[in-house]
Order: sequence, then C-alpha cells, then structure tokens
Amino acid sequence: MHRLDETFANLKKTNTCAMIPFVTVGDPDVATTLDVLEQLQQAGAHMIELGVPYSDPLADGPVIQRATARALAHEKPTTIEDVLSVARQAVLRGVHTPFILFTYYNPVLQYGVDTLMKAMQESGVCGIIIPDLPLEESAAVRALAMAYNIAFVPLVAPTSRQRLSRIVAQAQGFVYCVSSLGVTGERTTFAPAIDEFLETVRACSPVPVCVGFGISTREQVAHFASRCDGVIVGSALVRRMEEQQQALASPSTRAQAMIEIGNVVRTLLGHAAQ
Repeated sequence: MHRLDETFANLKKTNTCAMIPFVTVGDPDVATTLDVLEQLQQAGAHMIELGVPYSDPLADGPVIQRATARALAHEKPTTIEDVLSVARQAVLRGVHTPFILFTYYNPVLQYGVDTLMKAMQESGVCGIIIPDLPLEESAAVRALAMAYNIAFVPLVAPTSRQRLSRIVAQAQGFVYCVSSLGVTGERTTFAPAIDEFLETVRACSPVPVCVGFGISTREQVAHFASRCDGVIVGSALVRRMEEQQQALASPSTRAQAMIEIGNVVRTLLGHAAQ
C-alpha cells in the first residue's frame, strides 16, 4: 500500500479533503526550501509536491516559471539530485508529510528512470507526476515506479474524455485533474463544466481524485473540497514566496516571512493565520 493510499484513507475517515501545496525546490535556495517544507507541514499540508526546476516548463504559468528561473540561476543550478537531497534532509528533520515529485520527462530520462525510482524510494518520495509523458509512452516508467512502490500519478483534463477510462485505469496514488485548459496560474473562474468533469473522473477512477491549476482562494478550495479528494495549490504559494524574497534573505525578518508563507495554507484550509 502506497503512503499516498494510507494518507487518503485516513483523511476519508474524517471526510477531509487533502491540501497539497506545490513548491519549486531551490527557490530562493535549497536551505530555504527545507524550512518551507517544515512550515507547510506545521500549517496543515497533507502532502507536498516537490517541483524539479526545468528550463522548458510547458505546463507552468509565469509565477512558477519565474521561480524555476531563480532556482536555475544559482551558481550551481538546482537539479533533480538536489530535490531528492531536500526530501532526505526534510525526513531527517521530522517532516513526515508524503512527498510527490513533479518533473518533466527530460530530467527523468537524463537521470535514468531506474536510478531515479530507486533514489526516490531511498529519499522518502512516494509519488511522481510527469505532465509531458503521455499514457501511450509511459508504460516503462509506470512499471519501474510500481517496482519501487512509487505512485505514478497521471494528469487528466476536460479534453481527455475519450481517453479518460484508459488513463485512470493505470493511475496510482491519485488522479490529477486539471481544472482549466492552459498553464498553471491563479484564476477567478474555471472551465464551465469542471464540476461535471470531476464527477465523471470520480465515477471511473479506482483511486482518489484531486484537482489543481489555478486554485488560490478559500472559497475555491471549499467549492472543490466537496467534489474531490484533494486540492493542489501551486502558484498562490509560489507567488507568496516570491513576495517574501527580501524578507527571507534577512535574519531579522526570516521567521515572520516563513509564517507568512505558511499562512497561505492555513488560510486556504480555513484556519486562523498566525
């Protein structure tokens, strides 16, 4: 049983929708990412997506693109190995929230699929999302993920209807439903038929269903929480980190900046900000 399965099963007992924040590892630096992971756990995150910086992030909007650019602009650009190292160190610090690797296929291919899955298992990363790897080309990666007990999480969009049953039949961990067409980024409105689409996915999915892309307010989280098993929040959190860059760089304001970052999750969950 995957750790993701266990987490969703425990949340279901209390009718709780999973809060899954996304962070770009290495933005503004690796040390800060470690502190942010601790803060997100304290704020109530149930799982965390670890974004691997990549030079051509096709699915990401401008906020995450800028974060990726900052992570790659260091004297030593942040790599997939750095992301795994962050996961290992976070576990040693007591972060028990399950980690899911979010990466494009090229870094996976360069690292070596078998090598990566083994390293993920050793690092405490229990799932992987590869947005540019289509179902028809994913069999080898899925097989290796299964061999190392890593959940291979597929993405589906409203345009996936004709292939939906085939995609979700292979899903592990959860199905990532894209709320709107296009790239990531905060939105005030979503695809008109998104609720119906979520119902369709849930009806045929053997695993929990989560929704992401554009969710940034408490009202949006509450809306989707009654329609799926988890909500993924990326750009809203990454933007707050971007706003706190200067404060994070100063020892006198760093602690408060960390609280402000955690408050994104607290607010989305309906908890009082600190």
